[in-house]
Amino acid sequence: QVQLVESGGGLVQPGGSLRLSCEASKSSLSIDTMGWYRQAPGKQRELVATITSSGSTNYADSVKGRFTISRDNAQNTVYLQMNSLKPWDTAAYYCNAKAIVIGPLKLDYWGQGTQVTVSS
Repeated sequence: QVQLVESGGGLVQPGGSLRLSCEASKSSLSIDTMGWYRQAPGKQRELVATITSSGSTNYADSVKGRFTISRDNAQNTVYLQMNSLKPWDTAAYYCNAKAIVIGPLKLDYWGQGTQVTVSS
């Protein structure tokens, strides 16, 4: 079992910055990929960025060059630095962790979500 606790959301003006954090609880399971997803009202949840345990990253085209995902493996924490925020970045942001059960079998864990609102 892995619990994810997110923090760092809030209200910011267009062009501003926010940093999201997500800490995973200690577990007997090893965590492979961690990432951030977001869901705006009336829309499906979408990938924002992911990072593997070795540091390989993947970004949605809509956030490339503006958002940076990073990870502290020792602290089981993943961060999302969001710069040049746009109104359409407004959404609930969810942390995700894929824990290795055995071999290729992994379990998905989700945080409770943190709201990011970009508005003047």
